[in-house]
Amino acid sequence: MSAPPIRTLLVDDEVLARLAIRQALASHPDVEIVGECGNAVEAQQAIRALDPDLLFLDIRMPGMDGFKLLHGLKRETAPMVVFATAFGQHALRAFDADAIDYVLKPIDQERFDQAMARVRRHWQGQHALPASPRATAPPPSPYLQRLSVQHGEHIRVIPVDDIDWLRADGNYVHIRAGTASYLHRESLRQLLASLDPSRFLRIHRGIVVNVERIREVHPLFQGSAEVVLRDGTRLNLSRRFRMQARRALGMA
Repeated sequence: MSAPPIRTLLVDDEVLARLAIRQALASHPDVEIVGECGNAVEAQQAIRALDPDLLFLDIRMPGMDGFKLLHGLKRETAPMVVFATAFGQHALRAFDADAIDYVLKPIDQERFDQAMARVRRHWQGQHALPASPRATAPPPSPYLQRLSVQHGEHIRVIPVDDIDWLRADGNYVHIRAGTASYLHRESLRQLLASLDPSRFLRIHRGIVVNVERIREVHPLFQGSAEVVLRDGTRLNLSRRFRMQARRALGMA
């Protein structure tokens, strides 16, 4: 997204000085001059009315000077400021006032362009979009991340990552998670449909195992096998689900 034009107000009591800034700005098409003011009081009114993005501000002006004008503005809503003055001794004070730059009159185009480059960097930084969470964050998983089960008088919330294996028991499922066991009222088929198939593997008509928990597979007679989990639990791998397990576990 490109930054919008920089709406700019020129504040100087000298007409020729304002003209010189206009001419210097002619080579910066991203700047829109919204007004000119001959003194600080006019500038206060113009800032309220026009809400410019940038001020080219003289310091020494009849009545209120440029610093007093800035002092009266709310810092959080004040426009960017480039001081344009014939006096170099105010430079440090200008930067203390958070000026973007400080150019001396008569205007030198190369030095002026450097100041505008600083303005432009600041302006573009103000309008840079933060990284979109939608663009950077992974899409939400369509699969179940937590499971709530009845546990005594309470409801226990179990992250599915903590589940070691599941066993069907009619309309219930036995859930094993570490040293804890739970009985959940839902069929294994229904629960399996909500689990990530890349993480949970059906190894038997009534058994589903967390793939990350599998340590070994022990072949047995007649094409069946036994799955050994990291905690030593042994579960049957039936012939019906052997090929599915081989693919999931990268078995040759």
